[in-house]
Amino acid sequence: MLEKKTLRIEAKEIRKKLDMKKASEKLVSLLRTKKYYKTAQNVMIFFPLEDEIDVTPLLKDDKNFYLPRVLGKELKVCPYKEGDELKLSHFKIYEPLTEEVETSKLDLVIVPALMADKNNNRLGYGGRYYDRFLNNNPSVISVALIPQELMVDSLPHDPWDIKITHIISY
Repeated sequence: MLEKKTLRIEAKEIRKKLDMKKASEKLVSLLRTKKYYKTAQNVMIFFPLEDEIDVTPLLKDDKNFYLPRVLGKELKVCPYKEGDELKLSHFKIYEPLTEEVETSKLDLVIVPALMADKNNNRLGYGGRYYDRFLNNNPSVISVALIPQELMVDSLPHDPWDIKITHIISY
């Protein structure tokens, strides 16, 4: 477990040195070319933390978007469109104030990640929220957008870690 903690620190340091605005633009552009994105109507994104890939430009696309809201140990799915009010959670993440909807509505979930490997494992922040969410919603397609500098051959993973369906990197 210590290795994951070390990798999280390393990933955050690498991100600070990257042009994350440029990386975000490139990765969002690549995502828009994928068939699974083009055909998805209901997409859950995340509101970016500092030095995190910014997927909010997707909100201009003709789709229904959702943001997660943490409730206990679960992620709830809440509709979101540009300009809707957000509140800062105790995790320092912006969350929507809209009412939650059924997770079965989702076609695609864009998952935040610090690192990813060639086997579709992702290194998250350690809360296991997305692992629980994906485990409970096995039919939803998941994708992580990762700068090449944060792709590795192999990441340590535990039995509860859920692989991502697709990883986009450049």
